[in-house]
Amino acid sequence: MKKPLPVGIDNFEKIIKEGYFYIDKTILIKELLDWKGEVNLFIRPRRFGKTLNLSMLRYFFEDGETPRQNQHKKELFKDCKIMQAGPNYTRHMGKYPVINLTLKSAKQADFESAYYTIQAEIASEFERHSASIQRGKDLLSAKEYEQYMSIANETANQTLLQGSLKLFSKCMYKISGINTIILIDEYDVPLENAYFRGFYDKMADFIRSLFESALKTNDYLQFAVITGCLRISKESIFTGLNHLNIISILEPKYSEHFGFTEEEVQQMMEYYNVKSRFPTMKEWYDGYRFGDTEVYNPWSVIKFLYDLEGNIQAFPRPYWINTSSNQIIKDLITRANRETKGQIEMLLQGNSLDMQIHEEVTYEDIHSMGENLWNFLYFTGYLTKETIYFKESSIFIKARIPNMEIKTIYQNTIMGWFRELIKKENFHDLYHAMEEGNAEKMGEIISKQLFGTISFYDNAENFYHGFLAGILSQSEHYLVKSNRESGNGRSDLMVKSPSLRGRSFILELKVSHSIDDLETDASTALQQIYDKNYMEELRTEGYKKIDCYGVAFYRKDCEVTFGGQHP
Repeated sequence: MKKPLPVGIDNFEKIIKEGYFYIDKTILIKELLDWKGEVNLFIRPRRFGKTLNLSMLRYFFEDGETPRQNQHKKELFKDCKIMQAGPNYTRHMGKYPVINLTLKSAKQADFESAYYTIQAEIASEFERHSASIQRGKDLLSAKEYEQYMSIANETANQTLLQGSLKLFSKCMYKISGINTIILIDEYDVPLENAYFRGFYDKMADFIRSLFESALKTNDYLQFAVITGCLRISKESIFTGLNHLNIISILEPKYSEHFGFTEEEVQQMMEYYNVKSRFPTMKEWYDGYRFGDTEVYNPWSVIKFLYDLEGNIQAFPRPYWINTSSNQIIKDLITRANRETKGQIEMLLQGNSLDMQIHEEVTYEDIHSMGENLWNFLYFTGYLTKETIYFKESSIFIKARIPNMEIKTIYQNTIMGWFRELIKKENFHDLYHAMEEGNAEKMGEIISKQLFGTISFYDNAENFYHGFLAGILSQSEHYLVKSNRESGNGRSDLMVKSPSLRGRSFILELKVSHSIDDLETDASTALQQIYDKNYMEELRTEGYKKIDCYGVAFYRKDCEVTFGGQHP
């Protein structure tokens, strides 16, 4: 039997013990030891293997406390690349106290709830090491032991909790004589959430204090690895950390350890006998560049492989859209001015956007300049680097949408935004024009709406169909039936009164190749209604008054042709 795919599993021990398929990233251990960074901040998008890598580091470095536990570690890593790296690296296995925190659960509605989740996470790690504390209790002062246990029992005050990681390191050093390794996953989740929820300052102050004591003035620190999507330093989250080593997606070091390389993806697809679908995999989930390395989204690769195992003809989907709130891209689209809308349309057409890189962006400055929001989208995975260049001592990139998955997320978000937008509009004039047979007025109103929205043209028929259906659905007096999804050879849109004595309309849509084709295509759409007898369905239902319209679109322009009433 094939090994199961680790869908949603980010615990290294579980993946190895239970025989899941594992892409070996253990050379990350060697590089951390080679480059000797004391505090390492890895900036990567969500769901690119950060949590699993930290779990792997914990199981490798953490002191197993007993010979049996340390032998278990050797079993976990026996088939991994790090074991062939030599004794200079393997001698570090099972040597250090390790505290491993994840802050991703701090996505809460208010500061108190978010603070509690962080407190509970720290307490859980303190409790996990409580056996060591009990055995070495006599080596600690009464105050140190009391403080440690109050943190483990979740009774410590905020001041003590802010110094908890330094206290842990000190206690472990007194007991073992060895410095602590600190692993912190998704450090920026509480800050991003707090920004959008309105308690950013409180959370920034707390995280700053927690990090300062753990990373700046901690004599008992061996090294630290921190992960997140963004480097947030203007607010002094990392104030005074001169030994901070920032590894962003621009940095060539460590570039192949987060995400899957193309060779690794091909290896997986060959193992599961689905390599024939590689072109689709590449189109949808490739396209990222970390440093100089081409990288695939690991979460989506695994999800698509899982679907392919059940059905090799499975359709790709935007799996990544469900892994976070996508709040940043929603914010971009909601606040977009005319220039920004044009830039989004340009990106959706496959073109690139020149942008200056600001690695020290802040949530507070997100709207102070247009480039900040583009930087957020770049570092969080919604854009990727095509090329990089220097200009006037600054770093610039040509940014593009990485792949079809991310393009679909943009398109879905745009349509969701448009649906919300049109709920606030009054389309009485459009319905009046439609009832009067005023095709010219209908075209003017529809074109005006197009000028105000963000359009995408690679999937133009679906866009225009959803656009027009959304507008027409705002009426309280008519029902709108969309036939596009059924593919049953019927008209694109039917609009009808709930009463059979009322009015009904048939609209057929065409997308033109040029603006000069608009009139011809609108007439062709109208003629198609007659040629294929689309009125028959409404007649069968009992409607007596049926009006027909051919509608053609080219980018932001619309042409409507009226075909008269058909009793």
